Amino acid sequence: MRFLFKTDYQQDIRLFKHGGQAFWYSALAVALLAAPWLLSDYWISQLVFIWIYSIVSLGLMILVGFTGQVSIGHAAFLAMGAYTEAYLHAHGWPFVLSLGFSALVAGVTGIIVGLPALRVKGMYLAIATMAFGFIVEEGVARAEHITGGNAGKMLGALEVFGIPIDSELRMYFLTLIVLALVVLGVMNLMRSPTGRAFVAIRDSEISAQSMGINLARYKTTAFALSAAITGLAGALYAHKLRFISPEQFTFLQSIELLIILVVGGVGSIYGAIFGAAFWIVVQQLIVLAKDWLPPGIGQQTGLQPTIFGLILVAFVLFEPMGLYGRWLKIRTFFQLFPFYRKGLFRRQKSYMKSERLK
Repeated sequence: MRFLFKTDYQQDIRLFKHGGQAFWYSALAVALLAAPWLLSDYWISQLVFIWIYSIVSLGLMILVGFTGQVSIGHAAFLAMGAYTEAYLHAHGWPFVLSLGFSALVAGVTGIIVGLPALRVKGMYLAIATMAFGFIVEEGVARAEHITGGNAGKMLGALEVFGIPIDSELRMYFLTLIVLALVVLGVMNLMRSPTGRAFVAIRDSEISAQSMGINLARYKTTAFALSAAITGLAGALYAHKLRFISPEQFTFLQSIELLIILVVGGVGSIYGAIFGAAFWIVVQQLIVLAKDWLPPGIGQQTGLQPTIFGLILVAFVLFEPMGLYGRWLKIRTFFQLFPFYRKGLFRRQKSYMKSERLK
């Protein structure tokens, strides 16, 4: 087991806490760079979807996992980023500018949603975000002169700094670079005073307010940052599919994003990536398994939602910390062996008196 003895404040803000972390992250970087030459185009395409969904999950994690604000309409921010990118790309904007503007539009939309949502919380906040999702979905379908309506909108070929993104390999590296930048940004955000304020609000709004944290300001900031990151993913999502329509940004998509967080582990940056990878891989395994199942089962239209529903129930009951929680338990077991205690990660049911009397 490793013990870290800190002697200065700079050690608290280092990207890598010790040499072991630097080694394993370097090995991961080498593996990710080598993956396109070791895998087929089909699996490279699936990795691109994993990176895009990981970016979306990181955006949603800021709001749900770190600030404790429920959102079941996040597909609307994904749509805002996707349609903004499609519109600007059609008018000849460079990708870097259109990508930033897509994040800006989605972030401003997040502020518009976040301000009224300050007066509600819990179930009522979830209903408010769900209503916003329905409004955006209907608005996208009605604004035919901008979005193409229900007929959808096609995107042309993508170029980044004059380099055409005309293959899965180049799209892989583009999305991986954006994901790496987002991960670094979120990691540094959570080590900043703003990120610590988010966590304080999540743990107890009353305690956070008593410490001088402006709830309205930080909740609105969380909505804006979450929506902006989701808008980035929406722009990449549009270029990956080359075609977008309102049916891709429905209420079901928002629920799927929440399931990714629960499965990956709420409140963890790694959990957002684990959940996205699990979601995409299981989808592909279900498609492959249909050929081996009896026709009466494999051809059922509700097979995939049923399987994911059972998986979600299993995680809530047996692994509420998600895949990242399971990884923590495995890692701690080997670190403390043979002194590992079975109830080490058991959740403690303790509440503040102020919370009970609200």
